[in-house]
Amino acid sequence: MSHHKVRISVNGTAGEDEIESRQLLVHYLRETRGLTGTHVGCDTSNCGACTVMLDGKTVKSCTVLTVAADGGDVLTVEGLDEQGEMSPVQKGFQACHGLQCGYCTPGMVMAATGLLLEQENPDDAAIREGIEGNLCRCTGYDMIVDSVRWAAEHGGPGTAARAHANGRN
Repeated sequence: MSHHKVRISVNGTAGEDEIESRQLLVHYLRETRGLTGTHVGCDTSNCGACTVMLDGKTVKSCTVLTVAADGGDVLTVEGLDEQGEMSPVQKGFQACHGLQCGYCTPGMVMAATGLLLEQENPDDAAIREGIEGNLCRCTGYDMIVDSVRWAAEHGGPGTAARAHANGRN
């Protein structure tokens, strides 16, 4: 089995690890880096539970080989906090009850964060389009849309996501 050494910054913390060539980024984050907020849902890129940011763009980490992220900068849901406080998107999901079982929530929060980095004040249609790659089996999406709108009105994507997108992490 082929192995590679990778250097990847995750949530601002650099790491160098020996990994299998075929390892997916989602498994690297969960198993090697111990960040279990990124969920494995379908392994086919349909559900979006594994959504993270890689070099400023949202990606489904079940479709990215870890070697492809070598030298990159990853932001996961664990990296969104702002000096111990939840990000505006996380607060929006709490304030507007945008979750039920919570399994999709980390990926949904990351997708919403990416959307708000691209569009400061999206309307409901733009929010629905922005999260369409993330499935939720519980909420019917209305409260998720409300959560993203709340976040847009209360700080947008947040400082950690802005710093990541600007390459300052």
